[in-house]
Parts: sequence; C-alpha cells; structure tokens
Amino acid sequence: MQTVSISAIVTAYERIDQTLNTLRILESCDPKPDEILMHVDGNNLDVERAVRHAFPQVKILTSNERVGPGGGRNKLVAAAKHEFVASFDDDSYPIDSDYFARVRQLFKRFPDASIICASLYHAGEAIGLDERKAQWTADFAGGACVYRRDLFLAAGGYVPLSIAYGMEETDLALRLHSHGGKVLSSSWLRVFHDTDLRRHAEPHVTAGSIANLALLAYLRYPVSLWSIGALQCINRVLWLLRHGRHRGIWRGLTMIPGHLRAHRRFRLTVSNRAVRSYLALRRAPSHASL
Repeated sequence: MQTVSISAIVTAYERIDQTLNTLRILESCDPKPDEILMHVDGNNLDVERAVRHAFPQVKILTSNERVGPGGGRNKLVAAAKHEFVASFDDDSYPIDSDYFARVRQLFKRFPDASIICASLYHAGEAIGLDERKAQWTADFAGGACVYRRDLFLAAGGYVPLSIAYGMEETDLALRLHSHGGKVLSSSWLRVFHDTDLRRHAEPHVTAGSIANLALLAYLRYPVSLWSIGALQCINRVLWLLRHGRHRGIWRGLTMIPGHLRAHRRFRLTVSNRAVRSYLALRRAPSHASL
C-alpha cells in the first residue's frame, strides 16, 4: 500500500466549546491528520464563526437545514481529499496522540477493511487498555471510525436524518456488508465521547429510535424479512419500557407511516441472505489477527 493519507472530519451543531476542544486535540495529535474538515449543521453561525476564528486552517462546510450527522458526513466525505477519512462528533476525539499513526498501520495490515472502528468510551466509563486486538464486526460508531472513502461513496453514504439513532450506522454497515464490505473493530484505537448519554432518554430521541428501526426494515429488508424488522421494533419498545423511558414511545409508533413515506426515495433492498449474514455477524464477531 502507498502512504496512507488521512482526512479528519467533524460534525458540529450547537456545542461551541466541545467543538473547539475536539479540534484542538486533533491538531495536537502526532502525526496530525493531513487535513481537517468540519460540517456545521442547521446554519449555526455562532459555531462557524468560533471555528473560523480559532482554526482558520479548518475547511468548513455548512447546511442551511438540519441534515443530521449522517447528512453532514456525506458532505464531508465527498469533499475530503484523501482516501481514508477519520470521523468524529463535535464531542468525540482520540485518546492517544498517535491515533493517526495507528490508523495507518491498521489499514496497511487489513487492506480489505472498508471501515475501521475504534473502541468508544463515554464520560464516567473506565477506559480500557489499548491492546493490539481486532475483530471483524457488523457495526461501527460514526463518531469513532475511519472510512475508506471510495467504498463509502459507492455505498451511497448515509440516509440524512436529523434524529438518526437506530438507523444511521446500521444502514450503511448493512449495505456495505451486502457488497462484500468488512468492518474491523480494534481496541488499539481509542476514542473518548465527552457525554454521559443522558440525551438518549429525551422523548424525541426515544421516538426516533423506534421509527428508525421501522425505516431500516422498510428501506433495506426484503418483504419476506419485514417480520424481523417488526420484532426489532417490539424489542426496542420493551427495552425502553424496562428502562423507564416511556415518554416518546407512542409518538415513535405513530410517526412510522409518515417516516417511511418521507424517505421512500431511499428504498433499495438487499438480499435475504445479506440480511441474515449481517445479523449473524452481529451476534458472533470473528477474530482478526493483529
């Protein structure tokens, strides 16, 4: 493999201080990424001004309407100059200063990886050791991964959703899997997500997480497997009830018909075999020798 050049991308919306902190940490890595790009969602001028003042070298893309993190990443990956694109949220960043050197080594070791995903740690969690271990997995986290740019674009990127929980990464991973793409997860890459996830309990997030599971089944599953999608929605509702997240459940169920209609243009199903293979890999990741 030739020298691995890396673009780093950051999706931002409202959190100015956290966005600036993420950019500071990316700039302090050794080596630094070869370029840094950021997307500002919803025409948030305060975030854009703050970044332009503090980091004039960062390339900024904007959207007037809310396109969500997936819509922002679509724009950023398309605009990136380099084949490998390291993705972060405005509140996620590398734990290890040589993160990008490790990314280069992993892609050299696993040239068939479509996406390499880091171990992701949240506020209040113990941070695990950076062990040189890896496995082939079904899923990844969009704020803690590295895309192979050409495969991301060939797969069509993300379906833009302002609330993307339960849909965004799973949908892309399933489409990549259906075309032979592979996701590698490695504990040697570590990313910190500076949140305690309390916002996941907000009613609009609860509602979106239910409707998005139905959307995933509608867009990608053949009709013969819609029963699996229905079961996934039921299991999500039961999980929410067990964890006391009642607000938003009814809203999520009632918004399903309109949610499917609004995104029907993205419908492109994968095969029955691909769905079952993907779900099997989710249950049983396979070891990768690092």
